[in-house]
Amino acid sequence: MNGRKWTGTALFLAIFVVMGATFGLRLYSAQEHSAIASSLTSAAAKPTTSGGAPPGTSTQSAAPSAPPAATGTGKGSPVTTITGDPESTPYGNVQVAVSFAGKKITGVTVLQVPTSGNYDQQVAQVVPPTLLQEVLTSQSAKVDTVSGGTYTSTGYLQSVQSAIDKVP
Repeated sequence: MNGRKWTGTALFLAIFVVMGATFGLRLYSAQEHSAIASSLTSAAAKPTTSGGAPPGTSTQSAAPSAPPAATGTGKGSPVTTITGDPESTPYGNVQVAVSFAGKKITGVTVLQVPTSGNYDQQVAQVVPPTLLQEVLTSQSAKVDTVSGGTYTSTGYLQSVQSAIDKVP
């Protein structure tokens, strides 16, 4: 009879430990998420140019629209805009249109990006401008993703790559 008493106590303690660990993990994850969100907020607050977002970017979650028609700049090659494929992420689709002057990437316009939640909106303000600069510098989609916005970054870069692959 005495052995059953200890079995019940041990079972109670095991359940108590698991519940405590679960609560602790949730609390830790919430603090980690909060730290990422605050770092994204502070990064989004930094102006990238005097006019806000860099030229050639927008963060909207509208359905894909037809890209602007090719236009001449009057200097060198005409600018051609090619729409990349929409890329599915766990939070929604990401799609971009890439502008080219000849084979040189001159801009990336966001057509779709997830913005349904507060965190998505923060990511949508930080990821596209950051990746735009990286893509323009490297002239390719082979750049690192933005920490805290990995899914959006991956979708953005895959859509850029699909547009690059469509260049004649």
